[in-house]
Amino acid sequence: MALQLDRATMEAALVGYQRQLEEIQTKMAELRRRLGRSAGHAPAAVKHSAGASKAGRKHRMSAEGRARIAAAQRARWAKFKKNSESK
Repeated sequence: MALQLDRATMEAALVGYQRQLEEIQTKMAELRRRLGRSAGHAPAAVKHSAGASKAGRKHRMSAEGRARIAAAQRARWAKFKKNSESK
């Protein structure tokens, strides 16, 4: 049986998680200060992992890549049509 959570419970969970996030960010800022870095300065790998996950980011295909795929699809379609006409 699946556990049904009401809206108030989910909102309370969000508040709790937000508080935990703030505490963690405060501790990270303190560690950065001790290391001699400003709170906004972090290595690129840290900033990347703190942002959107890799799975959440969209890959953008170049125009050249789209053109190659389109040309290959046109060639496959032409070959298919040629084979179906000859039967």
